[in-house]
Amino acid sequence: MLPPIDHETGRLPGGEHPAEWQELMERFGWNPRRRQLLAKEEPADFDACWDTEGVDLDTLDPVLLDLSRGRAAQKARFGGELFPNVTEVQSGLVFLEFFQNERDTGRKGIVVLSIGGSG
Repeated sequence: MLPPIDHETGRLPGGEHPAEWQELMERFGWNPRRRQLLAKEEPADFDACWDTEGVDLDTLDPVLLDLSRGRAAQKARFGGELFPNVTEVQSGLVFLEFFQNERDTGRKGIVVLSIGGSG
């Protein structure tokens, strides 16, 4: 179950918060724009990272490994950015940690969805 939003920051409390797709829809689909983004098979605006462990890179869609030109191919195809959970160069953090940091508010929470596989 997702924790309440911190009313001061407007973000989830720090940490990783597992959720099912339905809970994500109910919690974050609170206006027409957000419902439209969440209803799409390919959302129009998001940042995500994916676990590389156990992934057969030979069967992976090559666009998921294309981080060139500001991830233009990913944005064009999926409407967002999907980073493998590797080290982000400037911060030295893996993306799972990188996405939990903000300059103005410090730590923020992220939603963890399990999509397929046994995770």
